[in-house]
Amino acid sequence: MGKRQDFDHMKLIRRYAGGALFAKGEISLLTFFMFMMLVARLYDPMQITLQNFAAIISCGIQCERLDEVLSTAPQTGTEEMNNKGYDIVFDHVGFSYSDDTDVLKDVNFTAKQGQVTALIGPSGGGKTTISRLAARFWDISEGRISLGGEDISKIDPETLLKNYSIVFQDVTLFNNTVMENIRIGKEGATDEEVMEAARLANCDQFAEHLPQKYDTYIGENGSELSGGERQRISIARAFLKDAPVILLDEATASLDAENETAIQEALSRLIKDKTVLIIAHRMRTIANADHIVVLKDGVVAEQGSPEFLSGYDSIYSHMTKQQMISQNWKM
Repeated sequence: MGKRQDFDHMKLIRRYAGGALFAKGEISLLTFFMFMMLVARLYDPMQITLQNFAAIISCGIQCERLDEVLSTAPQTGTEEMNNKGYDIVFDHVGFSYSDDTDVLKDVNFTAKQGQVTALIGPSGGGKTTISRLAARFWDISEGRISLGGEDISKIDPETLLKNYSIVFQDVTLFNNTVMENIRIGKEGATDEEVMEAARLANCDQFAEHLPQKYDTYIGENGSELSGGERQRISIARAFLKDAPVILLDEATASLDAENETAIQEALSRLIKDKTVLIIAHRMRTIANADHIVVLKDGVVAEQGSPEFLSGYDSIYSHMTKQQMISQNWKM
């Protein structure tokens, strides 16, 4: 509509200018006619050219991003795993971005099978990076990461990820039903299996109130749901997949206290004999963790059990005290 109006305005200006000159006798009728014909034939092509030129400029950024993807070497590895158990071991791990910016330096810790290992620390310390590296989203710059004693850099990423259930802070949902969004966690899962996973993740609390219940479409990226409801669908996927390794990155960040407690109780049933790596900023989320790793500025500042770290003036004890103060703050 705006372009059409602009074009009409230009026509009026041309007619007014040409008409005024013709009325004063400064141009002939033939000149006036030729002027109108010439401008009419030039204006549209020039307008289209300028539009295409703007489109070409905007395509530059898209081409750069596409080139970055295409120039990245594909990750390869064996499709057969010979791991013994599911301990995740970070052995002198270092990681840098392509611009040589150090993110992790000489990181050493073990996330043992059957235990909950919590990663905490100030923002920007490298917690999320560690969870991505554990699943081989990226390859490390130095050191070694192993799963059950097997170097993950030698395992095909798709084969490796079959052993992981992942719940990250940013949930990706599709414009489909609640049922099908949860079923993504396990290909070919029955409706009964999906419903059980949904119940464990407390999805039934909101799904039963939807117009078509579990067959309700939730919009692009779950636009019809709240943040907490989207998070619960992601957690339900993890329950459904029932993989031996579980990665949780602020998995309960969008939940209220009541639902967070319910999810934690459900997770305690899920994690039996499994390797759990959890990232959290709220201390109550990791109060029952078996092992805590404190990251600061890309290095392991301290690690140990909650009882051990609470026994001295540690970063962990300081963070716990600060959160206690903030919880008791009043207007």
